[in-house]
Amino acid sequence: MRTPGRVARLLLTTLLGSGLLAGAPSYADDVQDTGDGPPNMLGVGVIHLPRWQGARSHRDQLAPYVEVELDDRITLSTDDGATLDLIHADHLHGGLFGNYQWGRSREDLGPHLDGIVSSLSPRLNAGGYVEYDFNKAQNVGVTLSHDTLGAGVYLNMYAVTGLPPLGRYEHSLQLQLQSMNGPAMRRFFGLTPAQAAQLGVSAWSPGAGAQQMALEYDAMIPIGDSLAAVFSLNFARLLGDAADSPLVRYYGSPNQFTGSFALVYRF
Repeated sequence: MRTPGRVARLLLTTLLGSGLLAGAPSYADDVQDTGDGPPNMLGVGVIHLPRWQGARSHRDQLAPYVEVELDDRITLSTDDGATLDLIHADHLHGGLFGNYQWGRSREDLGPHLDGIVSSLSPRLNAGGYVEYDFNKAQNVGVTLSHDTLGAGVYLNMYAVTGLPPLGRYEHSLQLQLQSMNGPAMRRFFGLTPAQAAQLGVSAWSPGAGAQQMALEYDAMIPIGDSLAAVFSLNFARLLGDAADSPLVRYYGSPNQFTGSFALVYRF
């Protein structure tokens, strides 16, 4: 995960519309760095993602690709959000963090859940992060953010390792553990007694805890001097009260897959 950035709400909404904190659509930005620093990249791509957190069906979403570092402290990323590095030490980084989070539409819920389960508007999460870079290819970190329009709190811990490059092909692995507080968990996975009665299942009021563990593979393939193809494969497993939700057990799956592909211009 890259580090640095705080931007205005409108800019975050525009640039980070392809990002999610939990179960996020993901691009290949954590590839091993073989030069003085990773290039800035702009492009467009497609994301294949679950229709809602815990869904078994997927949808395809056209989205911009943005990976830009400003003044060596601010980063805007359609994968990792926006960060502002206030520590800016040789190995330790940390500061402000923001990310845009997908909701779920009535169309996403489908005919079995629409009109019973609530649709959810997208939200902007803001908070902070700390990251320690062992070197240019390995780092660990944590982000903690709060829903700016609600009571949801989200914790994400991650570890990234670059893999040995294959010629000009650069790639990496990332392990993530994501947790939510009670209000956030209930927003995505809870069922009121009235909703449960309509579906013929038990009501569900989950509490705080680990929500998901994910393993992600990111890669970048240069195409000439300035163009590249980037892709990402993210395999996640819902945990605890999220996996036990009747929404997931009867209408979704604890196994979540997200993939993305984009063509980018590097500068």
